[in-house]
Amino acid sequence: MSMKRTCALLIAAAIATLSPAARAQQYTTDWLANTYGTLAAHVGNGARSMWVSPEGVIYTASFWDENEGGMAIYQNGKSLGSIGLHNEFQGGAITGNSSSVFAAMQSGSAYGSGTVGRYNRATNQRDLTINVSTWNAISKADAIAGLATQGSVLYASDFYGNRVREFTTDGAWQRDISIASPGALAIDSSGNVWIAQKSAGAVTGFSATGAQLQTIQMPAGSQPSALYFDASTGLLMVGDEGPDMNIKLYSLASGTPVLAGTFGVQGGYLNTTTGTKGQVGAQRFTRITGIGKDSAGNLYVLNNPWGGAWDLGRNGGTDIHAYDPGGNLLWKLQALNFEGVAAPDPATDAALFYSGTSIYTGTAGGTFVANTVDPFTYPNDPRLNMNDTQRDEHFGQLVTVGGNRILVASGQNPGIFYFFHFDPASGYIAIPDASLPGTAFNTTLEVTGGFCIDSKGDVWAGLNRTNHIYHYPLTGFDGTGKPLWGPAITIAMPASVRPTARIIYQPESDTMILAQGLAGNWDWTAMNGHIEIYHGWQSGNRTPDQVINLASPNPKSITVAGNYLFVGYVHTVPNIDVFNLNTGALVTTLTNANPGTVDVGNDVDSMYGLRAYLTSTGQYVITKDNYNGSSIIVHRWTP
Repeated sequence: MSMKRTCALLIAAAIATLSPAARAQQYTTDWLANTYGTLAAHVGNGARSMWVSPEGVIYTASFWDENEGGMAIYQNGKSLGSIGLHNEFQGGAITGNSSSVFAAMQSGSAYGSGTVGRYNRATNQRDLTINVSTWNAISKADAIAGLATQGSVLYASDFYGNRVREFTTDGAWQRDISIASPGALAIDSSGNVWIAQKSAGAVTGFSATGAQLQTIQMPAGSQPSALYFDASTGLLMVGDEGPDMNIKLYSLASGTPVLAGTFGVQGGYLNTTTGTKGQVGAQRFTRITGIGKDSAGNLYVLNNPWGGAWDLGRNGGTDIHAYDPGGNLLWKLQALNFEGVAAPDPATDAALFYSGTSIYTGTAGGTFVANTVDPFTYPNDPRLNMNDTQRDEHFGQLVTVGGNRILVASGQNPGIFYFFHFDPASGYIAIPDASLPGTAFNTTLEVTGGFCIDSKGDVWAGLNRTNHIYHYPLTGFDGTGKPLWGPAITIAMPASVRPTARIIYQPESDTMILAQGLAGNWDWTAMNGHIEIYHGWQSGNRTPDQVINLASPNPKSITVAGNYLFVGYVHTVPNIDVFNLNTGALVTTLTNANPGTVDVGNDVDSMYGLRAYLTSTGQYVITKDNYNGSSIIVHRWTP
């Protein structure tokens, strides 16, 4: 064979590898909402309390961490591993000394929520349990609301028992201090114990023999949520979860506590003079749930951004800030998402991403921009409701209509969707508007047959057991920017796709995508793999132009952008299949373009865990829920 012929064949082979299907593989894989992108390094989920050792080792306790022990360990901005099972701890109280760390156990554990576990810091093994409270089956709140230790003494707040109990660190009971609803604890240099009463806005001191000392009555609205005594300065540091959102510093030198200063911006992330309302920052705190210092004078503050959940583990996340002795930010450790996803923002051409409670930007973990929940102005915000029917509302869907953003927040497998809007005076805060089902949509039926808010703000929903699509046209916005919808237009579901499990409508191309559920199956959250695509839906077409029968099992979530349908699967793979809406053909599969740096999780374990957006440059931005790494996966794909 001639050299020229050989070269021609090699060139032809190279061209063949650049077929349209191959070129469609051009994508990157990135992540948001966690400082680190791999499982080995990632920051743990939902830390609710913190203890810092003199050498600067940080221990946090969480109610639930999907991929490691519920007690995470960090130092110098890095993970050092974890202790225990992922569901071993309640999360609300932790303390330690040179040899041991103590944490409140979970109600679902063998010991119950009234028990404290002692763990050896050298071996990370539990070597003792201490029975503190008779309230042993509390799940949605903390039976043990505070822990503190000094020398051989351990104090524990028995919240429902209205007492603080004193033990030796070996578990021998010494005495009880009677006090209503005790919370966070700290011990000063004289051995006095200081007890926070969050709902009363007070911190009361008791001597080592149990005699009552002074009471600090904090400013109106204050909620002392974390205590730390700084022996180097003689100051009692009180984290305030109330509207001030800062740390108050009380001098105990005279015997009568005196406010000596504060640390942090007054009003925290809701302050409007040093930033936009909702904007987080170095000292723009959210919920302060832990304070500690090391022997070098570095200060550590644990925040839980607002957003509640029934299991306490799916709150706004872990947000640890480290400061040098001068108050300058050294580093942050953040895990701001567990079971949730953020939608690319059309108004910024996907520069910002909106989850159900937070806003992010950037790459390689990204930047936490804002917490969109204001618990003081909107105390009835459904994202704060611990008794909601869903485990959380951390899944965000977002559209922009005439400059007006509409955010839809929902849970992992939702039957109800919550609607919010934004206005300039409220900055990044999402203002609660309505819910579906709810009075604004004149229905009490849950959404079990699919949900979509399209790019024009219209809502499309499959209401429970009706075999109809309910189309609620957006009629406009009131003077505050609140969206308004007209009465439902009902359309019978095509028989060929009943029972329908997913609905997506694209007004730009008048395209409807319907995915079928499992006939006769109780699990209305699942799809069976049969998807129908209708072009000219509003023009009356009820015959599918394309039919896709997925080859991969257990499809869970679908989303659409531009000319493509994106499909994710549960209990199988984290892959996202991409189909052409005009042909129904599989174009490519997004797996992981950066496996050494990013873990993409197991699957898509949520009905609306995929979001997609077509940017002005022709790039598709696809986000995916990753509960393994407490992060949000971002694929950027150019066909």
